[in-house]
Amino acid sequence: MPLEALIFDVDGTLAETEETHRQALNATFADFDLPWSWDQPTYRRLLRIMGGKERLRHFIEHDRPAKAEAALAALPKLHAAKNERYAALVAAGDVRLRPGVERLIREARAEGLRLAIATTTSLANVEALLAATLGPDARRIFEAVAAGDEVATKKPAPDVFELAVRLLGVDPSRAIAFEDTVYGLRAATAAGLRSVVTPSFYTDDQDFSGAAAVFDTLGDPGRPARHLGGAGAGVTMVTVPFLRTLSP
Repeated sequence: MPLEALIFDVDGTLAETEETHRQALNATFADFDLPWSWDQPTYRRLLRIMGGKERLRHFIEHDRPAKAEAALAALPKLHAAKNERYAALVAAGDVRLRPGVERLIREARAEGLRLAIATTTSLANVEALLAATLGPDARRIFEAVAAGDEVATKKPAPDVFELAVRLLGVDPSRAIAFEDTVYGLRAATAAGLRSVVTPSFYTDDQDFSGAAAVFDTLGDPGRPARHLGGAGAGVTMVTVPFLRTLSP
């Protein structure tokens, strides 16, 4: 079937945002007088829990840090404050798109492909990142945005990808998902999508068996992608013509 749409995850896929999320969390902990600090190993462990609010709840309930009960009671405010911190960091230019992302988006639009987002993060976080990296009109680039606060169950459940294809009105077999985590890969697969995976800083140790193709990045002229698995040995840039070869 012909390729009609590309559906992108956000955190770790469009941009290496997770370290910015971690910094925003630690600053928010200090603002709320919580004696916590998530180092990189801790954050890597907690990223197994999909969704920012869910991740915080898991940490509070399972790690039982100091002031756990007070933090649990204030969880909605804590999470909202963290998102405000994150948006400010993104607006300040702390985050850039990963190599090849902007090029592929431009190429896909020129080829008439439809674009969507499927993410566990909130709509506010999506809009903050898009505006900071692709400009104030970036939201118009994506016909559909399926965010984590719009579905009942987050990745690895397929809900957010199923919502994205439903909003686009395309058959999943005519779309390709872009992910950076094994949980996102499982979600896309369960929704009937093939996936191109570009592992990120916090997910480079995960098993991406089952992905249609795996590269370190999408690649750009002068910044070639490195093939890591699946189809595409010898490919140095993920392009629309290459993606069409992945169609069943």
